[in-house]
Amino acid sequence: MTLDSLGEFLAALDAAGELVHVRAPVRARLELCEIADRVMKSAGGGKALLFEHVVLDDDRRSAYPVAINLFGSLRRMALALGVDDLETIGARITELLELKVPDGILAKLSLLPRLLEVGKFPPRTRSGTPACQQVVWRGDEVDLRRLPIITCWPEDGGPYITLPMVISRDPKRGIRNVGMYRVQVLDRHSLAMHWQRHKVGAAHWRAMGERGEQMPICIAIGADPASIYSASAPLPPTVDEFLFAGFLRRAPVSLAKAVTCNLEVPAEADFVIEGYIDPCEPLVTEGPFGDHTGFYSLADEYPRVHVTAVTMRERPVYATTIVGRPPMEDFYLGHATERIFLPLLKLTIPEIVDYHMPAEGIFHNLVFVSIDKQYPGHAYKVMNALWGQGLMALAKLIIVLDKDVNVRDPQEAWWVALNNLDPQRDARFTMGPIDVLDHSSRAFTYGSKMGLDATRKWPEEGFDRPWPGRVEMDRETKDRVSARWRELGIPL
Repeated sequence: MTLDSLGEFLAALDAAGELVHVRAPVRARLELCEIADRVMKSAGGGKALLFEHVVLDDDRRSAYPVAINLFGSLRRMALALGVDDLETIGARITELLELKVPDGILAKLSLLPRLLEVGKFPPRTRSGTPACQQVVWRGDEVDLRRLPIITCWPEDGGPYITLPMVISRDPKRGIRNVGMYRVQVLDRHSLAMHWQRHKVGAAHWRAMGERGEQMPICIAIGADPASIYSASAPLPPTVDEFLFAGFLRRAPVSLAKAVTCNLEVPAEADFVIEGYIDPCEPLVTEGPFGDHTGFYSLADEYPRVHVTAVTMRERPVYATTIVGRPPMEDFYLGHATERIFLPLLKLTIPEIVDYHMPAEGIFHNLVFVSIDKQYPGHAYKVMNALWGQGLMALAKLIIVLDKDVNVRDPQEAWWVALNNLDPQRDARFTMGPIDVLDHSSRAFTYGSKMGLDATRKWPEEGFDRPWPGRVEMDRETKDRVSARWRELGIPL
């Protein structure tokens, strides 16, 4: 089933028993976050929440409900992308990567459906008034304080938009980017755009600054769930996120022209904030912000967004999320990325069997990777290759294990790694870029990272004793005991 809007996604979650309607009054400042945090940390990520009576900072009731934790479980993440299992998407990508022109006319004809599927993905701009522009605020009508934008944590610098699709365009090549960056509300008609120096949106801003031109920007909130997810995905700068969303949906994303700038926005978005950044203007203070590290990122200087219009559906829902001490909703968004992009990682590092970024590692701090080890030093080749892969360059600790280790089980991965390691022999340090939000690095966005070779060691690697096998019961005994277990009367 293709989900074309946030409303359809909410209806699907409701039908699946995955949505809780909260009708009691809840404040947008702190209270909503505290409730959502408790739910996100419950078993399996808890349920999605729809707050129907949100109290704004001026004590008025919001005209718009707030949805949160929409993607905060494996089941909801799969439902959002229209699959039973996220591995299905990785398998589709693998098929596309393995496309080869076969011999014989019948074999070539059998290839056509797969090639035609690719041609259906590009987004399409529709004419007429789209749903996202059924209501339009301009000029003095613009007041961001009327939206139920939440303040997450007590020391936050203000209310934050946390689940946006920030749309910009490369002024040199005309390529669109859709990123998910936090956005702080400064006043009724301006925002602070927190895009880190490693992000594509920041590169567009720097390019506009070199030209001395104003940068148009659109911030879409709520749309088809595949587009929302795609804004968080670490795609190459040349890949349009709406194109990727079309691939995930197996149907094009509908776009519409913004009303005050030359950008396209999701036609089914619930809200769109349109505006511009003047690169010649002084930066503004953004932050602090309770971040996905579980610590506050400190206040810093970022560009101001001047809002020129706010457009919305007639009955919109404001979608948001929170980040903080893991596990949180963002773990499941990151897990989807992990599963979906494994085939692309294998394309450049084929010896990789699997990888996993556990919640406690907040994505970039800890990466377990299993490999099909073929030669001495293979683990070091893989960890260096990973540090050369896009945002994987920010990985602080990479632990390489053998192919028989289930790296998706952190307990097993740590158990094997801690048994296999000689710290001096197996640790390698290197310098490089560090995540902007890392408060421990020796310099802002620059510091060290470590790789650990936790594979079985070969003689060439200085290990001349027999490598022990794992302690495991034989299969015959295990099967015999399993067959008798109910007879034993021992609960498990």
